[in-house]
Amino acid sequence: MEDAVRTFCLAMVGVVLMAGVSGPVSGGAINQIQSGGRQNLGLPGSGTEGKETNDPLSEAHRLEQQEAARSTERQKRLVADTDKLLALATDLKQQVDKTNKNTLSVDVVKKAGEIEKLAHSVKERMKG
Repeated sequence: MEDAVRTFCLAMVGVVLMAGVSGPVSGGAINQIQSGGRQNLGLPGSGTEGKETNDPLSEAHRLEQQEAARSTERQKRLVADTDKLLALATDLKQQVDKTNKNTLSVDVVKKAGEIEKLAHSVKERMKG
């Protein structure tokens, strides 16, 4: 039983970490990172005074920047959740190591359920 729980936890952590490493990065996200996340807000001195703001290219650029910002925020949440997942799995392993073959703590079962929910949440967030 101990080996099965340990294998499950390690497999879940591996899947989550691998999916986080190989997640898609759009060209807009790369541009956002390279430009330092700066946006031209049409403020004085920004070079947009008196220009038409309904330019389709600037609208597309603004949408691309928004998408890049959402992607960056999503990645930060994924990193935080995978860190939490790793901590939970490590804690679960320590708790399982303290049990013997005839006893299984209710806390261990609850912890495994919490890991499962968090792993599922991370997986779904990675898809969309």
